[in-house]
This record gives sequence, C-alpha cells and structure tokens, in this order.
Amino acid sequence: MQVNRPLLDEFAGVLDGLEWDVALLQEAPPRWFAELRRRTGAEGVRTLTSRNVLPYLQGLLADLNPDLIASWEGGSNQILVRPPARIAAHRELTIARKPERRRMHWARLELPGEAHLCFANLHATAGRPAQAGPEVVAAAEAAVAWSGGDALVFGGDLNLRPGADPGPFALLEERFGLREPTAPDAIDHVLARGLEIAEPPRRLAPERRELTEPGGRRLRLSDHRPIAARFVA
Repeated sequence: MQVNRPLLDEFAGVLDGLEWDVALLQEAPPRWFAELRRRTGAEGVRTLTSRNVLPYLQGLLADLNPDLIASWEGGSNQILVRPPARIAAHRELTIARKPERRRMHWARLELPGEAHLCFANLHATAGRPAQAGPEVVAAAEAAVAWSGGDALVFGGDLNLRPGADPGPFALLEERFGLREPTAPDAIDHVLARGLEIAEPPRRLAPERRELTEPGGRRLRLSDHRPIAARFVA
C-alpha cells in the first residue's frame, strides 16, 4: 500500500518498539538519522551510500511527493546503539562505485567493564551475485582487520542467498570465522565471530514491519522483513 506521505514517524515508532541493543539499517533516508536516534534513545553512526546528489533538494521533493522520488531521496547505512554501550570508533569502506555506490561501515562499541564488541553493516550490489560476493568478502576482510582481537557482528543486506551462492559464505566462515547465515533463501544476514550464538538469525513475522491504516488496510514500512539474532560474549 502506498500513502504518498513521509513515514519517518511510523518507522521510528516501529523501530523503537522492537527489542534490540544494536540495530543495523541499510539504505535508510539520511535525513531520518537524528530523529531515529532521538526516538529510540540511541547513539549512532551512518555512512552515505547511493543517490546522494543534491540532499537539500532531494529532501524537499521527498516531503512533497515521497512516492515519486522513492529511493532517489538518497540512502545511508546506519548503526544505532542503545546504552549502556557507547560507540568508541567508526570507519567506513567503499566496496563498489558502479552501478551504485555501496559502502560498509564499522563501529567498535565500548561495553560496561571496558569490554569491546565490533559491528559491521553493509548493503552489497543487488541482482549481481558475481559482483556482490567479492564485495562482501572484501568488506569482511576489512572489518576483521579493524576489529583485531575483538568479537565481531557482520550483517546487512548482502544480496546473496546461501542456497544459490554458497561460495562466499564458505569463505566468510573458513577465512574469518563468520557464521551463521539467516536461511538458504535469505539475502539479509547477521553473521558473527568470537561470540556464542544464543538465538540464530531469523526473519521476524511480516506483521512486524506493517501498520494498520484506517479501513483495515496494511501499510508496509520496509520491503525487507527485519532480521533478529542474539549473541553472548
């Protein structure tokens, strides 16, 4: 269902209502960053990805006609972190420039007791598994190097299905110790190394990304189902 109005308020409300300590968002409108942090009580970091050409003008057009501009509002990958964890460092890597700019960004979190945990978030090239595979492996190599001896969660929209393209996932586990994919047919994954997997990555019910509009119509806030996982250091 399309409603042709900004959906920041609805999206922030749904995100705040989910149970999480760290949220990884891909291709979120950059203008939403400050409000998402405020509404969820989180701090965060972001990296700009595709279609960020004239941000001010794109924002005006998005307010006037969101359905018309669609993804041409511009995208960003965001890592949101709720206390007591805090972000101690942030780095980013461009993993593709064509057909669209794709970036991985990484954050080291400082946890209570002076422990550290790292997160990497990316959106690989869509519809081209032969290109997305090397992008994901290059992103993982950088994230592991930046993390050093700290545990790492590596996730996002990898645009790779393990059932159809098992090679990159085998490399991620063999070379970097990153495991466990969400599902054979999934493209969104949350992999980890140096952590116990308490609850494996899973797709949440479709209703978790939907709201009921007047008249009983369903409003979908994302074209992907949310992925959730729980890890123990």
